[in-house]
Amino acid sequence: MLNDRRLKVLRAIVTDYVSMHEPVGSKALVERHSLDVSPATVRNDMAALEEEGYLAQPHTSAGRIPTDKGYRLFVDKLADIKPLSPAERKAIETFMAGSADIDDIVHRTVRLLAQFTRQVAIVQYPISDQATVRHIEFVQLSTSKVMVILIDSVGIVEQRMVQASTAPEDLEELRKVFNKLSADQSLDQAAATLSEHELYEKDEVFAALTDAVVDIAQSNPNSEVVVAGFPNLTRYGADYMPMMVQVIEALEEQVVLLKLLSETATEPGQVAVRIGQENSYEPLQATSLVASSYGSPADAYARLGVVGPTRMDYPSAMAAVRAVANYVGRFLSEG
Repeated sequence: MLNDRRLKVLRAIVTDYVSMHEPVGSKALVERHSLDVSPATVRNDMAALEEEGYLAQPHTSAGRIPTDKGYRLFVDKLADIKPLSPAERKAIETFMAGSADIDDIVHRTVRLLAQFTRQVAIVQYPISDQATVRHIEFVQLSTSKVMVILIDSVGIVEQRMVQASTAPEDLEELRKVFNKLSADQSLDQAAATLSEHELYEKDEVFAALTDAVVDIAQSNPNSEVVVAGFPNLTRYGADYMPMMVQVIEALEEQVVLLKLLSETATEPGQVAVRIGQENSYEPLQATSLVASSYGSPADAYARLGVVGPTRMDYPSAMAAVRAVANYVGRFLSEG
């Protein structure tokens, strides 16, 4: 167990290294922080922290930098999640105001997180086993094409193109039938109800429209993740460039992102952090992930977070992720 002074030294080193991206020396620490000890004492503390694996010395005679273990201790013991300022909270509300549907709010959320944290932001689409059909609409695009639009209770909008020839008045009647049969049913229940209806075997247009609803019900919105903020990685300087390409390639893989988010499962309102080697996917072991959940299993539930180099500003990232997750959760519950 580290004593309070060494914890204070570690906090100071992490803070300085995150802000300046340079190894931190004992003299600089004493000058910039109220440590109330001599540089010699700080050097001894730094040596002890290095011996225990919390710090590393990249070159002889250079200062120290935090290791993954050092960042982990900082996050677990030292870095409280600071509250956002009124101006920051207002900025979130202004940016997110007027969101029309789930697609809109997911894309606004990922842009907001990327701008707020200056990291790469990832947002998973919400999904719930308890989502029900809110409305089904048919739009006749031509004499032989119909667009099937399904809106669920979470606000997710799905659409499918169908080859079907029918008169506008007949399509309007079918719309009424579909909405009556599927009202307040889950997507799976609605698909089953329509597929089992007597018209499914007798009416080709009814069957084609039903098949579109079945296809929507069988799709998996939970597999969709939106990403923004790749240019933010360039601000970490030339020493991060060799790793940046493989990080970007990894973050473009939806399966990787979903696995990354699933490994940081949290309750809404909580924040999880995975640092460096804690990430199971090797190309991302030079990064950290700060993530949280939004919504509730009874309504709509998913995850969001930010990914960046291990020397990210953890307190600010954690605060932003938690605040945005809370905001999106309220949006879903009120929508």
